[in-house]
This record gives sequence, C-alpha cells and structure tokens, in this order.
Amino acid sequence: MTGPAYAWRWLRSLAFSILIYAAMIPVALAYLPWTLAHRDGAVAAAHRWCRIVRWLARVMLGLRTEVRGTPPTREVMIAAKHQSFLDIILIYGAVPRGKFIMKKELVYAPILGQIALRIGCVPVDRGKRGAAIRQMTEDVRAGNADPGQLIIYPQGTRVAPGVAAPYKVGTAALYRELGQPCVPVACNVGVFWPKRGVLRRPGTAIVEFLPEIPPGLPPAEFMSRLEDMVESRSDRLMAEAGFPIALGGPVEDH
Repeated sequence: MTGPAYAWRWLRSLAFSILIYAAMIPVALAYLPWTLAHRDGAVAAAHRWCRIVRWLARVMLGLRTEVRGTPPTREVMIAAKHQSFLDIILIYGAVPRGKFIMKKELVYAPILGQIALRIGCVPVDRGKRGAAIRQMTEDVRAGNADPGQLIIYPQGTRVAPGVAAPYKVGTAALYRELGQPCVPVACNVGVFWPKRGVLRRPGTAIVEFLPEIPPGLPPAEFMSRLEDMVESRSDRLMAEAGFPIALGGPVEDH
C-alpha cells in the first residue's frame, strides 16, 4: 500500500494509539475509589480498558480480535508467545486474575504502573529475575501471594513474526518451583500490530489458549513440549492471517 491510502491508515493508527493511552485516565478515575479500597477495582478497571482497546481497534482500524481455546480460571502459569502489546491486552482481558512479572521501571509509568501493582504484578530489576522467582515461590508456599494466573513470556521479549528466538530456561525454573499447570498460548497478533512502529493493519488478530501442560515434568521435557506447542500453533495462526509461513518454520521476515 502506498500513497494516500497508506497515509490515511497511518494517521488512523496514530490517532488510535493516542486514544487508547488517553483512555487510561478516565477509566482510572472512574474506578479510583474501588481501586483504593480493594484490588478488585484495579482488576475491573484493567479489564474495562482492555475491552475499550478491542472496540476501538475494530471501529477505527478494522482490526478484529479473537480469543480461542479455554482461558484458565484457576491458579496456573500462562506461558505465551509475545509479539506486541496487543497479546498482553487479549490475554489479560480473557482471564479473571492475570498478573505479570514486569520490569521495575514500569512502576513509575503514570497510571499504568500503579494499576499494575494493584492487580498483583511483580516488579523486578533487570538481571534479578531469579531473585523474583525465588520470592514469588516462597510467597506462594506461604500463602501470601495474590491468587491468579501468572502470565510470562518464555522468550523474554517481543518477537516479530518470522523471527526465531530461544526459550529461556527461567521458564522451566518457575514451572518447577510453582508446581502449577502451565497453559501455553499462541498468537498471530504481530502480523497486524507490529512490535515497533505506528501502523496497524486490518484483519483478525488471534490469541489461542492451548491444552495445559501438567506439573511435574522434567525441565527438558517441559521446555520441549512448551516450545513445540506454542511455535507450531503460532505458525498456523500466522499462516491463517496470510503471513508467509512454511508450516514447520518461517520462510521470511515480514
């Protein structure tokens, strides 16, 4: 796409990006009394904002969103493919009590940082993820942790469609220490909402909750099963979206 059509789509994408962040302010204010009184208020505010983003994406950009599979409602670890901010929104919006291990710097982000703390996210310093995992597992065993679904990204960062990145061994450590089932999640959202840049594309962005992996597997077996499930299903979702994937591996960047 070139010329006026591209410029118009880019401008709509920019307006969308500005609007969704601006929408945090009235949502946060509307839920502030409840949020101050109880964590449920912060969770409700975050879920409302996720619904607003999905609605605006559809009406402003022609970007529809779909959640497939069965989102978990009990305490589990969710290990997800991470391609852009959109998969965070879709996964969190689909589960009742999602929480993340997040970079400590995000605590200082206006509104977003405080809501994240209230919903139970765990801030960690760069390079100190191991300490956070130990503290989290101790809290779980002692009954001090907020109940919910811990959402992690095994590759540790956003990975663009068609790009390979290793799965980090800290995922296996967390799986072992928590002793909880792991629910893998695949997605194709990066085809429409890239990890960088303003432009958003129309289509149907999907996250899919896959069958859970039971606790107690040896680390190597767990990591192999997780990577195979997430990558193979993500490839199929991206192929469904028109991204050039040879099922069994990407053929080119997008």
